[in-house]
Amino acid sequence: VAKDLGLESFALRDSRVRIVDKGRREYFEVNAKTGHLVTAQRIDREQVCEAADECVLRCEVIVEGEM
Repeated sequence: VAKDLGLESFALRDSRVRIVDKGRREYFEVNAKTGHLVTAQRIDREQVCEAADECVLRCEVIVEGEM
């Protein structure tokens, strides 16, 4: 994520990066040291996608602070 945004790891520490889904839940987070995308909590497929055959979780990356 950091690489895709063109940010160095020190910039991640100075900014608040959030990854939210349409319901504003934060299933993922960005590791401030590595810039890698990691799960922030357990994701329950049955709860997120109910009975859908294909499960897609669309998210937005929100960066607060200066870049």
